[in-house]
Amino acid sequence: MRANRTRTTVLLSSALLAGLILTGCGANDGSGSQATSAGGGMADSAAGGNAKEAAPEAAPNAAAPAGGTAKDTAAQAPDLSVDQRSIIYRGSVSVRVKDVNAAAGQTSGIATTAGGFVSSDNRNSSSGAGTATMELRVPAEKFSTVVDQLAKLGTEEQRQINTEDVTEQTVDLDARITVQQARVDSGRKLLAQAKTLNDLVMLEREVATRESDLASLQAKKRRLADLTALSTISVTFLDPQADVVQEEDAGGFLGGLKAGWKALLASLTAVLTVVGALLPWLLILGLPGWAIFMAFRRYSRGRRAAATAPALAAAPPAPAPEAEPAAKS
Repeated sequence: MRANRTRTTVLLSSALLAGLILTGCGANDGSGSQATSAGGGMADSAAGGNAKEAAPEAAPNAAAPAGGTAKDTAAQAPDLSVDQRSIIYRGSVSVRVKDVNAAAGQTSGIATTAGGFVSSDNRNSSSGAGTATMELRVPAEKFSTVVDQLAKLGTEEQRQINTEDVTEQTVDLDARITVQQARVDSGRKLLAQAKTLNDLVMLEREVATRESDLASLQAKKRRLADLTALSTISVTFLDPQADVVQEEDAGGFLGGLKAGWKALLASLTAVLTVVGALLPWLLILGLPGWAIFMAFRRYSRGRRAAATAPALAAAPPAPAPEAEPAAKS
């Protein structure tokens, strides 16, 4: 009996010990798995938080370039500062020099050195007083320098500088040329796709008209570019005996009035000149002609009177009027 109880006690103790061991192992496995799950959840939440924090930062960075590009590409007025404007310079200077031919030769050298050329050269020495009138085309940036150099060739008599701002015309021509070029290109595309003869003829005529308009606009642009790139300077050289050539400004109302008065005087001068030229001939031929006309007129009157008198004498007398009967009482 005692042996059986001892065996039973040993078996129960062994069972309890095994249960405790198994319970401990299960608890350890559960805590490990919970720790792992908790670690994974924290990692996921951390990743999600980082993603949320990164998203707002990425959005402004992504929007910033678009906003900056839109700001940079917005339509803005062209920069029309003084050094970027299209200005036409024209000038005239009159200089009195000792030797007109020598001054003209130096002027040609000045124009060539400045990168320009002499467009006209007129010299006159037939009246004993030598003069020379030259026209120069020089780069616009050398305009003032060339004028000063010409004035130093002798004694400056007069100087006149005129400028014309053609910036708006240049900008307008550029825009019109761009639009017209687009019209020409579209017309050529339609011409290439023409399928009937009527369409081909019509499109050829339209394309030719558009190309003509484009060529006209381009010619105007080249003309403005030439005037703005090369300035015009007129220089007159006078020797000590020559008279100063005065250049009058014929602008405005007063200028028009002066021009009209001069035209009237010129017309009256021409009429009086013709009358003066004809007056001697009128005196020589007119007086005899008038005397002959008057004599012929008197002769004609005498003949008519002589022919009328016999006819009046031969005519019968007119019958007497009959007496009216007396009225009955």
